[in-house]
Amino acid sequence: MRKKITLKQIARELDVSVSTVSKALSGSKEISEDTTQKIQAFAKLYNYRPNNIALSLKNRKTKTIGILIPEIVHHFFSTVIRGIELIANRRGYNVIVGLSNESFSKEIINMEMLANGSIDGFILSISKETLLKQDYHHFQATMNQGIPIVMFDRVVNEISCDKVIVDDFNGAVKAVKKLIDNQCKHIALITTMDYVSVGRLRTQGYLEALQNKGIEADPNLILKVDDSLNVDNHLEDLEIEIEHFLKSNPNIDGVFAVNEIYAVTAMKAARKLGRSIPDNVQVIGFTDGVLSKHATPSLTTVSQHGQKMGEQAANLLIDRLEALDAESSQFMGNTESKSDFIKVVIETELIERESTK
Repeated sequence: MRKKITLKQIARELDVSVSTVSKALSGSKEISEDTTQKIQAFAKLYNYRPNNIALSLKNRKTKTIGILIPEIVHHFFSTVIRGIELIANRRGYNVIVGLSNESFSKEIINMEMLANGSIDGFILSISKETLLKQDYHHFQATMNQGIPIVMFDRVVNEISCDKVIVDDFNGAVKAVKKLIDNQCKHIALITTMDYVSVGRLRTQGYLEALQNKGIEADPNLILKVDDSLNVDNHLEDLEIEIEHFLKSNPNIDGVFAVNEIYAVTAMKAARKLGRSIPDNVQVIGFTDGVLSKHATPSLTTVSQHGQKMGEQAANLLIDRLEALDAESSQFMGNTESKSDFIKVVIETELIERESTK
């Protein structure tokens, strides 16, 4: 008795994509008659039978969207969820929120649990540990089940899907240009390690702004914070590290930080060292959250427009789901065409407050 063959094995044997096999077996007109006959004959020869359990899960629409975020207390992620819920509810969908806690394994567990018939598609931001490992197999496996994904904020080129990002690079350029225009001569950068894409892009924007003004970047003025641990549980360590950085560089008169917790901590450390803000040191952060508005002094920040990002992500996913519903002949494998994916870029805005002149 022949061992049961799978769609992937048929695709590999005939040197075609899983999507092509799926479409051919369902009689899709997108596939040429010659290719369809070849695939159907091969499947018949090896007694291929579709996975009826997977089919029933795929065909049962839950009208529910899964949201997977790295942390729940971050103001930015809460505003994104607000935007997703607004559009989802307006278009007849519910949402379920899962939390990875910046963990690779928890991200996988959440996705596997929700993908088991609970949701129709995912909107997600990748955990830091996943970015560090550069292991994205669970995203591709989810899409191979016919469950579409929209990534936001933290995205990777290795996975082809719809994406919504903020213009991190130009947002950083705006912030540093503001400090330069305000006569800052020694501008420091407090950023993440490079494996976090948003921190890397904001770092590139900092360097670009300096270069545009003919200022040579000083590596001593760049602090890359090891944020592989949850910063919320190590705020004292963060404060000590930033205080040491400022103490070692007494000529710093401007600080650009890639998130608001770094910026607010920099202001606290500067005041502890007897430096007045903004008279001695001007500070700009990224993400216009509660901390920025209620800090003393209030923090000048680059707004990411999180709610707008969530609204765009929800519309992209629901549009994708409704398009897939219209293509009822597809039942397994990849449901998207690479040329079909959309990347939406959200423009940033500099919100000026008391931490700059």
